[in-house]
Amino acid sequence: MSAALATADTLGAALARGRTALRDAGIEPAALDARLLVAAAAGVPVETVIAYPERALPPGAAERLQSWLARRLAREPMAYILGRREFWSLDFVVTPATLTPRPDSETLVAAVLERIGDHQAPRRLLDFGTGTGCLLLALLSELPAASGIGVDSSDAALAVARGNAETLGLATRAVFVRGDWGAGLAGMFDIIISNPPYIATHQLAALPPEVRHEPQPALDGGADGLAAYRRLMSDVARLLARGGIAALEVGDGQAADVEALGVAAGLGVAGRVTDLAGIERCVLLRTKS
Repeated sequence: MSAALATADTLGAALARGRTALRDAGIEPAALDARLLVAAAAGVPVETVIAYPERALPPGAAERLQSWLARRLAREPMAYILGRREFWSLDFVVTPATLTPRPDSETLVAAVLERIGDHQAPRRLLDFGTGTGCLLLALLSELPAASGIGVDSSDAALAVARGNAETLGLATRAVFVRGDWGAGLAGMFDIIISNPPYIATHQLAALPPEVRHEPQPALDGGADGLAAYRRLMSDVARLLARGGIAALEVGDGQAADVEALGVAAGLGVAGRVTDLAGIERCVLLRTKS
């Protein structure tokens, strides 16, 4: 790869060689990943790579691209290499201390916004396992009178979330605290959201290589994938305000089991929402009337 990139002195040549290297390694989407890596290495928009392939690579770009391609060939997620990921049309900093925000999780944001009525009303939000803060901050961006708390057990993840809140202009309405789910939290919240770990421990080794780069505590849901929900439900039931709604992300085939845990904790079922792939991705719970 080093020798190949040494002759890639234009955007187009770098793109072609990067795409070939990724495709030969069986990494898809090779073309998209190559465009993003070349653009980032050269410090130009992706559109420039496409429209001006004859443009010369700036100094240092070939070396950056070589390093980043090596990391991608080792199946490191693109978000960790580039340090960013878009979620709900917002730009989030991402590090190996956090899960990569995924389009699947946007299902929770959409589900909440569709069910709460007046978006201008003041509301209190609570996000368990906040990671990058993407769920909480996406909702706050749509609810201008709302404020929220993001809880995580990782100080490194909390630092990322605080930085994202600052960059997005939401820091005055978002507080991030270290905690063990709802332990020590008091008060009532109108919206509770969470993307807890839900992959069964025995399934972790079979995950795609990119996913296995992500922090294991944020993935490992215990023997049956439901350990976090068992811990979480009593806190959701205690902290959810009357008339409020809780939106929990779930894995494929877990919706019924998570609903049953919610009912056992004294919550009512408010529905399920599928993601773009048709998988039941979000379980909605409410306080019983």
